[in-house]
Amino acid sequence: MNANELKDLLIALEQGRTSVDATFERLRRLPFEDIGVAMIDHHRELRQGAPEVIFGEGKSLAQLQAIVARMHERGSNILATRLDADKGRALLAAFPAGEFDADGRTFTLVQKSIPQSGRGTILVVAAGTSDLPVAREAAVTARLLGHPVEELVDVGVAGLHRLFARAEVLRRAAVVIVVAGMEGALPSVVGGLVAAPVIAVPTSVGYGAAFGGVAALLGMLNSCAGGVTVVNIDNGFGAAYAAHRINQGASP
Repeated sequence: MNANELKDLLIALEQGRTSVDATFERLRRLPFEDIGVAMIDHHRELRQGAPEVIFGEGKSLAQLQAIVARMHERGSNILATRLDADKGRALLAAFPAGEFDADGRTFTLVQKSIPQSGRGTILVVAAGTSDLPVAREAAVTARLLGHPVEELVDVGVAGLHRLFARAEVLRRAAVVIVVAGMEGALPSVVGGLVAAPVIAVPTSVGYGAAFGGVAALLGMLNSCAGGVTVVNIDNGFGAAYAAHRINQGASP
């Protein structure tokens, strides 16, 4: 339930179009719902403007289906992240109105309109094609949160001319999410080119001394470009949510 739905419910009660008991029943289940395998936070959209997101990694298919089914019954927009192909396809078979993004490992199910918010476009930049799963997770999340999104893929520092050729796309973005593995240098380069906030996402892509993304993380934390903010390794969702708050907060 979002703020507008809560207002509509209270107006309906005031006007006698619904009963006290019916209103009480809806509000009683508003904060959270214990379904055995999870306690779904139905109040989150009212508090934060977006419904709870399902972290799919580590959950069984049965658990995922139970959570999605209950959120589906409540009419929520649904995003599940970190899904392998088998779980993603199974959710799509059970809820054919949804969409499984195999690259981003996400399942989405939109049941109500998503109002567009923010002052501009969120640009998601992936250093290499191998970084695409994390970048696509960020792009899917940002779109579900109501933002226009553009994507640049394979524009890393090994061939900076590819990035410079898209300079206009960089300049028009309101927020830039930069996803990179290896040594994690790309966010510093982008941070030196744009005035928009830059959110850096280190990925676990790289050879042995990359230490599963730690090298990229440390490189980004030590960026010489001002205003670069860093999230955790492979956390495309977290980067998109931060971009959402920045872009939304900058709205008139």
